[in-house]
Amino acid sequence: MIHSMTGFAVQVRDLGRVALHLELRSVNSRYLDLAFRINDDLRQSEPLIREAITSRLRRGKVECRFNLQAKDSAPRDLAINDVLFGQLKTAQAAILAELPQAAPFSVAEILRWPGMLADDGVTFEALQPEIGPLVSAALDELVATRRREGEKLAEMIRGRIAHMRELVAKVAPRVPALVAEYQEKLATRLRDAAATLDDDRIRTEVGLFAQRVDVAEELSRLSTHLDEVERILKAGGAAGKRLDFLMQELNREANTLGSKAMAADMTAIAVELKLAIEQMREQVQNIE
Repeated sequence: MIHSMTGFAVQVRDLGRVALHLELRSVNSRYLDLAFRINDDLRQSEPLIREAITSRLRRGKVECRFNLQAKDSAPRDLAINDVLFGQLKTAQAAILAELPQAAPFSVAEILRWPGMLADDGVTFEALQPEIGPLVSAALDELVATRRREGEKLAEMIRGRIAHMRELVAKVAPRVPALVAEYQEKLATRLRDAAATLDDDRIRTEVGLFAQRVDVAEELSRLSTHLDEVERILKAGGAAGKRLDFLMQELNREANTLGSKAMAADMTAIAVELKLAIEQMREQVQNIE
């Protein structure tokens, strides 16, 4: 399947007092470009997430937002840090022995002392078993959205290919007659401009010039390139760079066709071909 580089995924794991929230966004880029915005409590998970993403994606600018959301409504059990409390009592006794006039600690001061209150907050080690499955689920969702978007892009490109084949089909049958007509007009002009030239010399010069204005080869290469685009779309996989190269080749042939155009309708068809190629190229820029 063809995959777009544009996608979005969000996964949440409710763990009671906290929730893990992982969000992945991706847009088009020439390479795989990763950006992380991870909560400090989860910073250790970055290597795991990076490895998971690089194993699933080939191109795109991917932004990862991963944070731990505490629930204010969840009950929490508070406990005194007995070791620290004992140290504080010993320190206070020593101070009062030297400075009897000093005021003892108040209850509020003791409770506000850094580290005095221990809670049942979740550690990274406790969260770690949940992170792997969460990342995997988010990547499944992201890949699925990129695949759906890729299917739409492929369908649009196939529509442009069908239109271009119709244009080529209009030009191809007319080429021999147009070349012959142009050859006759050129021969007449040469005779008028140089009456002293013999007919054999005129036919030779006209024949050489007619070869240069014949577009049969360009039409054949256009059809070949279109066949290859369809083959790549059918094969799927990481096809963006190959398709981008083919867009350049198609544009080259369309330019040559326009420069060799021998009639106004051929010029118009060349312009329409270039427009269709540009429309395809814009879609290809979003393919992985």
